[in-house]
Amino acid sequence: MPEVTIKIGDRPFTVSCPDGEEGQLEAARAILNAEAQVLVAHAGRMPEPQMLLMSGLMLADRTITLENRVKVAEAEVERVKQTLKDIPPEIKTVTKEVKVPTIPSALFESLAELSARAEAAADSLEEKVAKPVV
Repeated sequence: MPEVTIKIGDRPFTVSCPDGEEGQLEAARAILNAEAQVLVAHAGRMPEPQMLLMSGLMLADRTITLENRVKVAEAEVERVKQTLKDIPPEIKTVTKEVKVPTIPSALFESLAELSARAEAAADSLEEKVAKPVV
């Protein structure tokens, strides 16, 4: 297990790290260092144990908040799952193909004939209206 030197709050620390876990260690270091930098910026130089304790407490507080949010989200997911169970099976079935009925040719022909007769009646009416009365 190699030893790695990391910096937190501008202070070096040597820690052991399992092979292949260096990326995870660097990510954790960056998070802890960000908290330490906030403390250093507000309080100036402070003893190492106090800086690490306060940084850890700030991260623990953030972790508690996130865990509570996760619990709320998990409860909402469970509520949605229960709601989905209550959907009737016929609604759950998704039809991939919609069949549209076609107009029977006889009906189409009848409509065309009615349309032609209506046009002829309209033409006849126009002629009668247009003729002057003698």
